[in-house]
Amino acid sequence: MLGRHGRGERRRLRAAPAALCLVLGSALAGCGDMGRFQTAAAPPTVAMPKPKPAVAQTPATEKEHERILASYGGTYDDPRLESLVTKTVDRLVAASDRPDQGYRVTILNSGAVNAFALPNGQLYVTRGLLALASDTSELSSVLSHEMAHVLSKHAAMREDQARQAAIVTRVVTDMSNDPDLTALALAKTKLTIASFSRNQEFEADGVGVGISAKAHFDPYGAARFLSAMERNAELKVGKTSLDPRAQDFTSSHPATPERVQNAQTIARQYAAPEGGERDRETYLAAIDNLVYGEDPSEGFVRGRRFLHPKLGFTFQAPDNFTLDNTAQAVIGVRDGGSQAMRFDVVRVPAEQSLGDYLNSGWMEGVEKASTEDITINGFPAASATAKGDQWQFKVYALRFGSDVYRFIFAARQKSTESERNARETVGSFRRLTLDEIQAARPLRIKVITVQPGDTVESLSHRMAGVDHPAERFRVLNGLDRNAQVKVRDRVKVVAD
Repeated sequence: MLGRHGRGERRRLRAAPAALCLVLGSALAGCGDMGRFQTAAAPPTVAMPKPKPAVAQTPATEKEHERILASYGGTYDDPRLESLVTKTVDRLVAASDRPDQGYRVTILNSGAVNAFALPNGQLYVTRGLLALASDTSELSSVLSHEMAHVLSKHAAMREDQARQAAIVTRVVTDMSNDPDLTALALAKTKLTIASFSRNQEFEADGVGVGISAKAHFDPYGAARFLSAMERNAELKVGKTSLDPRAQDFTSSHPATPERVQNAQTIARQYAAPEGGERDRETYLAAIDNLVYGEDPSEGFVRGRRFLHPKLGFTFQAPDNFTLDNTAQAVIGVRDGGSQAMRFDVVRVPAEQSLGDYLNSGWMEGVEKASTEDITINGFPAASATAKGDQWQFKVYALRFGSDVYRFIFAARQKSTESERNARETVGSFRRLTLDEIQAARPLRIKVITVQPGDTVESLSHRMAGVDHPAERFRVLNGLDRNAQVKVRDRVKVVAD
């Protein structure tokens, strides 16, 4: 949220065209008259590499691509990762029954665990998914699964289904007297990608495992990654995210125990366990130093606090609120959903007073008599109240430098608590110190070697900025609940 200008440029992973050099040698002429009978040797025949199949682009797919980039934080640029993903896709394409189908992969700058495909072969994976996978065979299982949706025309059918149902993206930018308005709708801006059917998922699992196996990857990577997703989702129980960037792969690709078992059954048709190539060392080398979770350059949440080091401010949400940094706004929802808040940036001309802005008609139900010019921690601001059929609103506009930030608080019923929550949250808005800005570094995946004496518990203590560190360490490293690390193993930890 805020300050994502320039991040939506299109960038796709493509192998650089190979430069082919032909060296033509001259035939050596013989001595004397014998040279008249000698001919130059024919140049060697060199097989030209076949060009990669193109991915058909239409205005509709271009528009969808831009929408995905805007909703998922733009692209994540990392040459090592791009090379790994591109090589993996090329290997899978060569092993598939349709090597003529083109694919292009975009790595999305999102900490969510997600992957999906457009009908034309445009594939997307998030850096969050890359952080969760433990080896190249697991990555190949995700990519081949998405390729299977394209090959089976599932993505096209899903697109038609969404169009017929008139599913559209709706960004709530005003607080009108909408009877359907809820605390969640107040904040929501959701990229809608319709779910695949159960049969489509099982079909894609079967085709995907087959493609991975034929490409000589470990076909059991699919079952391992489905299990990792299931365990990762369990760590998020009770946390409802409003941001499409945080919608995990499990939202549209349920990682049920039945799917895990089915993937294992299919894998047995191709290889015995431990029989395929995992390519773990290459994979870990590629994801070492990968950004984990939120990218601080776009602002980030730490507990109830939101910090934006690039823009230089912070504020703290009330107790019992969960904050979400979405693509359009920072959203807070109180446990139970009876209160919500939205924080965003708006354009207000420098010559317009903030009080006049609040009364300018952008929001219905504003009580003009309640408008008040105030100062918050030295910053000029204004406040007002508004009423809807279902909700009571308290709104603040605050000028910070050349920008104006807007706090919108909604409560089912106006109360002393809701008034205090709004007042204290706005009152916590302040400028970040230089030390705080310098300390606001992203969390990253670090790959380390297990030393004598290291245990899951001791290594998990080195995990920074994550909840449930011991269990998260196990999930990130594909370790069962009772498994222990071995000396000289390479493992992932989260560090700042």
